Amino acid sequence: MRIKLVVEYDGTDFHGFQRQPGRRTVDQVLEEAIFQVTREEVQVIGSGRTDAGVHALGQVVAFDSRMVIPPARYCQAINTFLPPDVRILCSEEAAPDFHPRYHARSKTYRYLVYRVSEGYTFHRRYAYQYTRSLDLPRLQEAARHIAGKHDFRGFMASGSDVQDTVRTVHRFTIEEDLPWLKFEITGDGFLYRMVRNLVGTLIEIARGAMTIEQMQEVLRTGDRTKAGPTAPARGLYLVRVDY
Repeated sequence: MRIKLVVEYDGTDFHGFQRQPGRRTVDQVLEEAIFQVTREEVQVIGSGRTDAGVHALGQVVAFDSRMVIPPARYCQAINTFLPPDVRILCSEEAAPDFHPRYHARSKTYRYLVYRVSEGYTFHRRYAYQYTRSLDLPRLQEAARHIAGKHDFRGFMASGSDVQDTVRTVHRFTIEEDLPWLKFEITGDGFLYRMVRNLVGTLIEIARGAMTIEQMQEVLRTGDRTKAGPTAPARGLYLVRVDY
């Protein structure tokens, strides 16, 4: 039986989702907890490989089990053996061929920027602090140029072997409600560090260090060296995955 889990985690103390030798990863912690319940060596498949420091509100994973218990009970049973920085929100049976990554229709990410000096002590693990002046209308205008189908290779970090770099951004909104500046982006898929590279570039535009035309040039040419810096991992959240 294939079991689907929706998982949230604080990525601060994880070296990303995917297992790495000698490193604490989300999939490792999940597999160890599942073993405590089922006594089976399983391999969890995630909808995406979030980087070290990136958080999730609705990561989707799946695994196969021969244990005969109601699928909805896996959630409570596995949570008993999980550390406090990762929690399963729900569990259900999925189709035998369900794949959390390849069957996803869209993903939504959120990026949080903390805009004032006071209080950041309590949010430093969960947001990027930027207190300098930003032109919000210009920021929102730049985001509108990101929406649609584009080749985003200029916003992909090195280290990926993906060949098809065309993605469709369905929705990209930016809202400010001090002390927060919130970016939220939904698309059919995202390249390696694409969201963080987009955020870093948009902040450069909003502070006057880049123009929208320069960002459009990155889209046309795919030249990563002309885009903005990569925003820190701590502000990024995988919000949900839709199927």
